[in-house]
Amino acid sequence: MSKKISLASAAVLTLLTACGVAQAQTCATSPVKVGFLPKLDTDPYFQVARQGALDAQKEIGGTFVQEAPSQATAEAQIQFINNLVSQGVKVIAISGTDANALAPALKRARKHGVRVLSYDSDVAADARTLFINQAKGDSLAEMMLQSMGEMIGYDGDFAILSSTPTATNQNAWVALMKSRLASDPKYSKMKLVQVAYGEESEQINQQQALGLVQAFPHLKGIIVPAGIGLPAAARALEQAGELSHIKLTGLAPATLIKKYIVAGQSQDIWWNVSDLGYLTYYAAQALAECKINGTAGQKFAAGRLGTFAVGKDGEVILGPAQIVTPQNVDQFKF
Repeated sequence: MSKKISLASAAVLTLLTACGVAQAQTCATSPVKVGFLPKLDTDPYFQVARQGALDAQKEIGGTFVQEAPSQATAEAQIQFINNLVSQGVKVIAISGTDANALAPALKRARKHGVRVLSYDSDVAADARTLFINQAKGDSLAEMMLQSMGEMIGYDGDFAILSSTPTATNQNAWVALMKSRLASDPKYSKMKLVQVAYGEESEQINQQQALGLVQAFPHLKGIIVPAGIGLPAAARALEQAGELSHIKLTGLAPATLIKKYIVAGQSQDIWWNVSDLGYLTYYAAQALAECKINGTAGQKFAAGRLGTFAVGKDGEVILGPAQIVTPQNVDQFKF
């Protein structure tokens, strides 16, 4: 049934576009309906961000809806973009699975009066107005590489187990890490042997983690910049008895890998995920009411988090992440 609805809504949007029917983006005078579109409906990360958005919605009003596919693909997200437009949302907040593949559908939505911002994982800049980023991308890449270096003594082979080949944020982090490896003498003895992909699947992440250990006998560690992947890799390597000599770091809910952090087998780079959803909802309403339009230097209020400024290319930074270690792990509730 949902697939039929998706196809029907897509057909309506296509017909309206072909007929030249489009709605102007008018400035709202009160809080509006906002549709959140995460990469995946089963990822606990996005459920926590959802709660933050709901907290914001209770404070300032408006309507919050969240829909997401069961597979982390651009094709699946496009169907939900069309569904949200058909439901009459005024703003779509999307965590993109593929920056460029999603752009045409998002641009069509904008032609029908819907404003677009991204959060967590960006989309093409010309397909949205704002990007609510959990932390500066270069700082996350540097922290993951630094964490790996500390755990293996800045010497030896390591691999990266990313999410998907098209994931915007992960690809940017991997590129930055490669650049730092090539340019910073501190990392001169570290060698990146392979970038693998867990495809946003616990089972595939486990298989890939074990495959990397088998393929590279001298492997000392794996960076996993994906919330689903790091806990899955840790469990697989623990069961295989490999965590005695393989170190893990990356991005994941700290509570899911706390025992590995405490044991010194893993580190984590993390932030307050609920705050990301909270900030995104406030930004969406500010966008709908024309308080901001993506111009660098503009500022808007975000409740208990204070005032935020729009940066270059419409980027808004939640704040700095932290390296989670045995000493500070109890500070992180997710």
